[in-house]
Amino acid sequence: MERLLALAKQAASRLPTSTPQQRCKFIQTTADLLIERCDLVVQANAADLAAAPQLTAALRDRLLLDAPRVHALAVATRQIAELPEVLGALVSSSERPNGLRVDRQRVPLGVIGIVYEARPNVTVDAALLAIKAGNAVILRGGTEARLTNAALASVVRDALTAAGLPADAMQIPALLDRALVDALVGRAGGLDLAIPRGGTALIEAVSKAARVPVIQHYQGVCHIYVDCDADLPMATAIVLNAKVARPGVCNAMEALLIDSAVAAQATPLLIAALTAAGVQVHGCGRTRALVGDLVVAATPADYGKEYLDLECLCAIVDGVQGACDHIARYGSRHTEAIVTNNPQTAEQFIAGVDASCVAVNASTRFNDGGCLGLGAEIGISTTKIHAYGPMGLEALTAVRFVVRGQGQVRT
Repeated sequence: MERLLALAKQAASRLPTSTPQQRCKFIQTTADLLIERCDLVVQANAADLAAAPQLTAALRDRLLLDAPRVHALAVATRQIAELPEVLGALVSSSERPNGLRVDRQRVPLGVIGIVYEARPNVTVDAALLAIKAGNAVILRGGTEARLTNAALASVVRDALTAAGLPADAMQIPALLDRALVDALVGRAGGLDLAIPRGGTALIEAVSKAARVPVIQHYQGVCHIYVDCDADLPMATAIVLNAKVARPGVCNAMEALLIDSAVAAQATPLLIAALTAAGVQVHGCGRTRALVGDLVVAATPADYGKEYLDLECLCAIVDGVQGACDHIARYGSRHTEAIVTNNPQTAEQFIAGVDASCVAVNASTRFNDGGCLGLGAEIGISTTKIHAYGPMGLEALTAVRFVVRGQGQVRT
């Protein structure tokens, strides 16, 4: 790890002086190589899947990287190339009374370490975003994606070399022992930032071992609150999309909250739709009183649980304040949504919940860098320093002061 960090530091020192044309060529070449080596990547992924039969269907979906997904990854890669440059960008400029010009300029963070599980697309997304913003990156993926990540790392490093950039700007350790994670994040003066992405155990382990700043991509315990003024067909479509489309992702709905004022009408409708889609619903006592055995009895463990599967909680609450209180207790500050036709209620919900993204009459699935106009993301921060929500290029930079004078001295 000492060697990897030293190589990454050296690469990071060269990236700020690279040209936008070099960085663009690197990203476009990555896209070209993804298409060219698609079969090799798919074969590696098939071997990873075959070696992990114990994974749930949702986690296998996270790990899967078939040919259509590789091609989609190449398309997303080209979109990153088209994003505006942030490295060296001027945030503001002013002139002081003494004639000094004070600029604020975006600069790289340095060396970023990302520890993540399953999703091999993170290997490409994270590397491209970090390097486009002028950072070097060390990626420690999960053992379940070992072969896929190695194949993708080869693509990225070859693209770096082709663009005249240091290949060591992106590294994946050959060893995947958990002790290596402690070595990566536990050395002060090594990394400049650590970003863990994965389950609760992983994030807590990284945070505990870290001696560098950590931005947590924590649990996605996402709620949808169906208000008494909701359009119920709209609510049904939103709830199904949020829970069923990809249940294993962090922005999937994990808890459905229904206003007691409309519960008698809305609960049977929504539960029937979820059940028909194969979702097992864990219902509170008020929910079970309305729909009986269509749901299983919720236990204390179901509140605040990230299922990552075709399961969810349903709880009946008393109005928008009841929903906000529930979310304050059980939410994870990821994504919260309300379905309502009442603008005042929507604004009360927006003000009353603490989440990196709040959606009104839209699916929780939209809390995603691509959907929100960032082009791509390196993760969704559920902490507030220094980023909150999807982290795009700007979140991978710091802002420094550049002072330009004509011989001024301070007296």
